[in-house]
Amino acid sequence: MHIVLLIAAISYLLGSIPFGYILVRIFRGEDVRRSGSGNIGATNVARKSPALGVLTLVLDALKGSTAVFVATTLSRQHASYRNLYSMMSLAALCAVAGHLFPIWLKFRGGKGVATGLGSFVMIAPKAVLISAAIFVVLVLLFRYISLGSIIAVAAFPVFVWILHQYGNSRRALVFMALSSLLIIVKHHQNIRRLLAGTENRFRSRTA
Repeated sequence: MHIVLLIAAISYLLGSIPFGYILVRIFRGEDVRRSGSGNIGATNVARKSPALGVLTLVLDALKGSTAVFVATTLSRQHASYRNLYSMMSLAALCAVAGHLFPIWLKFRGGKGVATGLGSFVMIAPKAVLISAAIFVVLVLLFRYISLGSIIAVAAFPVFVWILHQYGNSRRALVFMALSSLLIIVKHHQNIRRLLAGTENRFRSRTA
């Protein structure tokens, strides 16, 4: 049991590192939560600085990947190696939870898409690729990043199940589904705006 708690704690702490907040504070001397959507994720950071937005995206994804990597390493050194997919998926869930509810920012964090992406690609890369394609198509068609994110995240566990990328562990599948559910719930304000027709559309620089 201690290995489970260790992986959960490490993954949560990794996920809770608020890179978007830190970068804007260091390079712009501002609190990113006081502008735009008030979110610490890459999309809101990009409103301050596209370069910092990209860097936030990469770092948020890396902390998810790192959490899963650490879980993999620890599991292989422990008797629970037979439950590797469960441990990897638990790490992903806790990393996402850390990003959504970081202890350093009074549990008010981002929406978890990048952290989820970084985590999931280590576990189910084929399902991630299909979900990413869905995201791109939806954004190109409707110009709503939030809509693309929500649908892609919702589709992810379905493709994990269809492609059998959960190592025959029902627990792993449940953990990945819970991660997706948390991310979707965190988009509740976007969902309301989409239903009301007031959500902001994505516009490229050339548009």
